[in-house]
Formats: sequence, C-alpha cells, structure tokens
Amino acid sequence: MISRQIVEEVLQEAKRKGATEADLVLTENELVATQVRLGETETLRSAKEVRLGLRLFFDKRSATSSTSDLSTESLARLVEDTAVLAKAIARDECSGLPPTEECAKNIPDLNLYDSDGETLTVKDQLDRAKAAETAALSSDSRITNSEGAEFASNLYRIIYGSSQGFLGEYRGSTFSLAVSPIASSEDGMQRDHWYSRARHLGALESPEAVGKRAAERTLRRLGARKIKTQEVPVVFDPETATNLLRIICGALCGPALYRGASFLVGKLGERIAAETVSVYDDGTLPGYLGSKPFDGEGLPTRRNTIVENGVLRSYLLDSYSARKLGMKPTGNASRGAGDSPTAWPTNFYLQSGPHEPTEIIRSVDAGLYVTELIGFGVNLVTGDYSQGAVGFWIEKGELTYPVHEITIAGNLKEMLLGIEMVGNDLSFRQSVVAPTVKLRRMTVAGH
Repeated sequence: MISRQIVEEVLQEAKRKGATEADLVLTENELVATQVRLGETETLRSAKEVRLGLRLFFDKRSATSSTSDLSTESLARLVEDTAVLAKAIARDECSGLPPTEECAKNIPDLNLYDSDGETLTVKDQLDRAKAAETAALSSDSRITNSEGAEFASNLYRIIYGSSQGFLGEYRGSTFSLAVSPIASSEDGMQRDHWYSRARHLGALESPEAVGKRAAERTLRRLGARKIKTQEVPVVFDPETATNLLRIICGALCGPALYRGASFLVGKLGERIAAETVSVYDDGTLPGYLGSKPFDGEGLPTRRNTIVENGVLRSYLLDSYSARKLGMKPTGNASRGAGDSPTAWPTNFYLQSGPHEPTEIIRSVDAGLYVTELIGFGVNLVTGDYSQGAVGFWIEKGELTYPVHEITIAGNLKEMLLGIEMVGNDLSFRQSVVAPTVKLRRMTVAGH
C-alpha cells in the first residue's frame, strides 16, 4: 500500500544526502484484462503494480531511478544510487524543479475514479467481452470469424511530492471494451473493429452496441477495390482525423521544439492552419480520459489555447523544455515512475465545427473518405506525410464503394492550411480527439 509518508521519508533522505532539489512519483496500479475469441476465454491478465520514481538534483546535475521495492532498506539504497548517478552527470543549466509558487495550491476533484471498478469481477469482464463478440457474430451471416474481444480495467493512485513543498495525490480509473470481427464474401475477407473507453463503467457503450458497430464497420469493407493514382479532396473520419491530430501534437511538444525537430519551431503567432481550425488542450475537464488535477511536476493543469482560428498560440511544455525555449511551462509535464518528465497533452482536441458529416461528404464530387490509416510515414522536421489508408470512394457526394491498398501523401503544413470543413461529431473517446475533417486536396496513390 502506498502512502504520503513514504514520499515524505524519501524526500527527507534525499535532503540528508545533500540533494539541492528532489521530487518523486509513487504509483499503484491494479490492472485486469480479459480476452475471448469465438466464445472461449483466451487470456486473463491481472497485475497489481507499485512503483516509485525518484529524481535528484545536485547543483544542476540530475538523475532519475525507480524501484518497486518499498522497504526502508531498498529506498535508502535507491536514494544513494541515484545520488551517485546524478553527481556523474554533466551540468545542465535548464534542469531543476518549477518554483514553489507555481505549484498547484488546490487539488480539485475531477471525477476521475469510479469505485464500481472495485467490485467488478473477472466474470463480469468476461461476460461483457463475450456479449460484445456475440453481438458482432450474430449480426450478419457474413461475419464468419473473430480476432476476439477484450475488456480491460485499470484502477490507479498517484502521489507526487517535491522538495519545493508540494505533496498531492489523486485516484483514477479507466475501462475499455473492444471487438474485432472478420467478414467474408466471394471477394475475400475483411477485418475492422470498434471500441469504447471511459473513466466510469456506466459511461461505456453497451457490449451489444460495441459489437454491432464493429460488425457494421467490418461489413461495409467487403468488396473493396483499388483506385488509380490521383489528386482529390480527402475526408478523414473522426478516428483517422484523431490519428492526424496526434501526429501534429508531437510537433507541438517541447522536446521536438528545443531540438529543432519540428516544422512548427518559431511559428508562434503565425497562421499554420485554416481559419476553421481551433485546437485546445484542457486537463481540467471533469471525468475526461486525459484529465488530472496536476501535472508530473506538481503544476496545475489548465486549458491552453493551442491554435485559435488557424493561428498558433501556444506549445505544450514541461518546465525543462520551457527553460530551453525561454518560455513558461503549460502544465503538460507527463511522467512515468521510471522516467523524467516530458511534455505531452492532457485532453487535446480539435474544436467541433458547424458541419454534419453527411454534409461534408455531400460537398465532395469525387474524392476519398478515410476510415483507417496504416503505418507511420511522417517527418516532423519537414512535415512530409505518407500513410497507407483504407476507406471509401466518394462520387457525387455519396460513399459508393470501399477502397484499399492505397497511400495518401502530402505535407502537414499544406494539409493544415487546406482544411476546408470541420464536422460537428467530436466525441471524447480518447485523450486526443478530432471530428470529421475535409482537406482540399491530397495525393492518393493507388495503381
């Protein structure tokens, strides 16, 4: 069992060893994952993990270590070993903790924990996974096989403390249900999936809804054709638009910026996207998957305007990357027990637009509707973009037939500026999300 007392004692030991600054994160996770296939249990995974990550500073020299052994002897040894490591590291003038006055003063309850997870049994999880798979398999005779269904839960507690006087904690939970059916026809087989993920058990889609949606997505891919290489408008559904937004997010994070490895370096205050585009990062949204009351350095999370009507207003920064760039941290430090903090989003989203998805599709005379992206062919330095894709051909404003074995290519700079329409179908099913998006033109490589 983790406790604040452990955090306080380790910080005191660090001070006795001469550390000029110190912080640590203490985590406890209870994970359960169940997987079924064709009605039979395939895997059961259950783990209760406790981990302590310690970071020590000795006059601008720092090191990070971690342990899962919380005995007094082990923790004393951890402090000693981390001190030896830190003293051997080169000085870095940008290293250090954020000032005390910037740390969170209050720890708001953001409704991140569902106590119903404490009484959720393995049988309950298996029943939900089986029900989702059954719903998919029974929906249509063309659904002939399954890659399986999985239900997973994670209950966790995080305590963070620093020599700056900050000590805070919060609890959280996540639940997820996913199923991947396989459909067959004379043209071959196709696979797709659907999932639901939430902080609260009651917020999950029902197993029947997840299974039915997975089946619908799979069936519509039967009879997929190849298309010729051409330049056309491209519409990304919310899942694939989210994929794009996650890529762009990487170009906005501190490490890529101070290393000069982002096409968005030095672009603050400039137009980087169409006027229809506004992007926010908000770690304060109650009950959302990316929310937390404070970041990995004890700074309060907040709502950051990243892009406002196409103009870049902010990056995502932890305190180290902020110092490297001569800026202020944005409350985006993310930290695992075994790692130093780094900048990453909380709830990062492209703001909904005014258009129904059907309206966006109707606006395309001939083009591509993308429902899945494959592989990773992105250069964040230049913005060059290329990914395999699956989707549907749009003809005269309607989805006409499924397409596959294609690659879409462009440059992220031009793609952002070429966003013509943004849908009104934003749903926070992940911590990074986007609605349907239409791009003016991309290269679609087929045969």
